[in-house]
Amino acid sequence: MCYNEAMKVKLITVGKLKEKYLKDGIAEYIKRLGRFTKFESIELIDEKTPDNASEAENKAILDKEGQRILAKVGDRDYVIALAIEGKQFPSEQFAKELEQATLRGYSDITFIIGGSLGLSPKVKKRANQLMSFGLLTFPHQLMRLVLVEQIYRAFMIRQGSPYHK
Repeated sequence: MCYNEAMKVKLITVGKLKEKYLKDGIAEYIKRLGRFTKFESIELIDEKTPDNASEAENKAILDKEGQRILAKVGDRDYVIALAIEGKQFPSEQFAKELEQATLRGYSDITFIIGGSLGLSPKVKKRANQLMSFGLLTFPHQLMRLVLVEQIYRAFMIRQGSPYHK
């Protein structure tokens, strides 16, 4: 089964990517993805979080970041948000999840990586799927590279490429 040529993948992230080696790695996978899909990366500004922020301050920060995220999500997007409490998938199952979304009529798949505090409840509620890469904590910038590589891997799995082995 090949992916629909009209399929679009969008990655919405909170915070600026600064490290050149991560930018280079992400750019490489986005270039590789070009033969399968249109890929769009949207970087949103993150709110400054005080070191000893109160629960109310943290909630306000999550709400602001959540509003920015939701403003970039289309009404008909299939949304996969990264959250520690989300479901974990082997790569083959992740590839099937993306294929199933397209078979259910979604042409735009949006991935969301929140800021240092995570994601607001509203963003999690909007998501069609919460996905986790395990219980380990990763820097959000590194997670972008890992996620984009896994998206590329999913496309390669679906086309039967030996890349996955």
